[in-house]
Amino acid sequence: MARDLRTFLRLLEEHYPDELVRVPREVDPANFEVTAILQHLENRQRYPLVLFERPRTLHGTVSPFPLISNVYATRERCAIALGLAPSQARLELSLEYARREARLLEPVVVERTAAPVKEWVRRGADCDLRDLPIVRHHAMDPAPYIDMAVAMRDPDSGAYNLAFLRTMYQGPRRLGLHMSPRHNWQIARQHERRGEPTPCALIVSHHPAFFIGALNVGPFGRDDYAVAGSLMDEPLRLVPSETWGDRFLVPADADLVIEGEVPPGVREVEGPFGEFTGYYGPQRLRWVIDVTAMTGRHDAIYQDIFVGHRDVWTLGSFPKEGSLYNRIKGVVPGVRGVHLPLSGTGRYHCYISIDKRVEGESNQAALIAIGECDFLKHVVVVDADIDPYDEEQVLWAVATRVQADRDVNVIRHCKGNTLDPSQEDDVMSAKMIIDATKPLHRPFEERVRVPEEALARIDLDAYLALAARPTSVGTERA
Repeated sequence: MARDLRTFLRLLEEHYPDELVRVPREVDPANFEVTAILQHLENRQRYPLVLFERPRTLHGTVSPFPLISNVYATRERCAIALGLAPSQARLELSLEYARREARLLEPVVVERTAAPVKEWVRRGADCDLRDLPIVRHHAMDPAPYIDMAVAMRDPDSGAYNLAFLRTMYQGPRRLGLHMSPRHNWQIARQHERRGEPTPCALIVSHHPAFFIGALNVGPFGRDDYAVAGSLMDEPLRLVPSETWGDRFLVPADADLVIEGEVPPGVREVEGPFGEFTGYYGPQRLRWVIDVTAMTGRHDAIYQDIFVGHRDVWTLGSFPKEGSLYNRIKGVVPGVRGVHLPLSGTGRYHCYISIDKRVEGESNQAALIAIGECDFLKHVVVVDADIDPYDEEQVLWAVATRVQADRDVNVIRHCKGNTLDPSQEDDVMSAKMIIDATKPLHRPFEERVRVPEEALARIDLDAYLALAARPTSVGTERA
């Protein structure tokens, strides 16, 4: 049986029940009630997947589709989504992503009758986005937003590209669309230069591994449907779309898909929107999507990401870790781990651990990472004795192995991220490389350590149990 959202939720309920919380009461997603509940949980340092059983639609009625959010808020749950154990949520998660991303599983096309996403179909004027429980996330958001993955197809190569793009509700059959200058932006520009609309499909809900695959940083022209299938560990099943038939395929096992076209030359006001940075992305003139069809399962579940919080930070981190690990290893074979920590919103900071064999490998590894991922701003390279997933160790290495005039390089006038509030324009950014590795040309001080022999000799539990014994009667002071 193909993997879908239900198989994942059943796995959590049966084996990891503490990972899922249900909200049986009616909630209004467009009036911040969903994100208020998620924020309350976050304030208590709790990050479960939350299933809202009775969300309201934009019409104000109870939706037939439950809503889930916070799916990706912990690395442990992301590890479960890839079939790993929660204990493998650090290095193993990144390395498994790297392994799967390096291969490609070509998708397969199925008949409409075998595609659950075709259990109900609406076309043209029958489409109404107000029938969905779309979420308004933060105080200054002017409207509810769908913030899931958008699929587009390169008109030249035919390869599909997946990207998480924010889409603002603007009417029953219209969405505002923000795109940064990367792959989907390039595809839309290619269509626009030809004076034709850009076909697109908004995949609102599917198995988490599908969306994890959408976060790869592979080269333009590689088919993301093949990458998504690889991350799901089975070929992605596709079905012809309602709008374009077999000229544009959509995931057959998704819960909900919205098809639409980006008309050429049309721009409308979009934003502000509370973004992954923890700040509002500014209001701008942006593209729009005209909705042409909606399809889904009878028991569809609507999916949302709690943007600007751990849900999006974690999701944005380890897929890039795996992709960057693969790229760096081709030139610096001593790479041991790559980590994009939560402190950098899972995007702006990057810690790379290498077993350095020659001088210069530190900068080489950092430059590859910067070149592959325009999100990155600050890259710290550490030795193999430093755990890149332990930020305290990384900063200790910076504190004790770095001289700023020798080990810090700033690269000016690089392509950055349009949502970075520290930039003074939409594109230009500076990058910083910190080489926190020990020099090879001279001896370096040894790290303190307790002898391994002593650690092996001492049974901590036995000593603590001995210390915890009650004091004998009669030994109290008079």
